[in-house]
Amino acid sequence: MGQKGRSIVKMDVDELINLLNKALSDEWLAYYQYWIGAKVVKGPMKDAVIAELTLHATEELGHAELLATRIIQLGGTPVLSPVEWSKLTNCGYDVPSDPYVGVILDQNIKGEQCAIKVYSELLDITRVGDPVTYNFILQILSDEVEHEEDLSSLKEDMELMLERRS
Repeated sequence: MGQKGRSIVKMDVDELINLLNKALSDEWLAYYQYWIGAKVVKGPMKDAVIAELTLHATEELGHAELLATRIIQLGGTPVLSPVEWSKLTNCGYDVPSDPYVGVILDQNIKGEQCAIKVYSELLDITRVGDPVTYNFILQILSDEVEHEEDLSSLKEDMELMLERRS
C-alpha cells in the first residue's frame, strides 16, 4: 500500500472501505446477472439483448476492478468470498428463472436503477472527502446511467415491434 493513498482521505476510511465493498458485491452480482441472463434469455430481439447483456457484463467486471483496486489503495481487503456478496449487496440479485426477454430486461433495468442510486450516494459522500474515489465513481455512475438507457431502449423497441405485429 502506498503511503499517501489513505492519508488524503478526509472521512472515515473504514466506513468508506465498507461502502466500496458493498458496491463491489453489487458489481459481482450484476456481472453474473448480465452474464447468465445472456445465456438463458429467450424471445423477440434475443440476439440484440444477448449482445447488450454481454457488453454490460464486461463493463460491470471493469467496475469491480476499479472498486477492488481502490479498496486495496485504502488499506482494505476486497470481499474475498462470493458468499459475502449476498450479505453485503445494496441491490440484490434477481434470479433469471423466467428467461423471457422482457422479464430479463426488467430485472436488469431495476438493477441499474439501484446502482444509480448507490453511486449517486457515494458521489455525495466522497465529493469533498475523497477526490480519487469521487472521480472513478463518477465514471461508474455515467456507465450505469448509460446501461439503464440502453436496456430501456431495447425494451421499448421490443414492445413497439410486438405492438405492430398484433
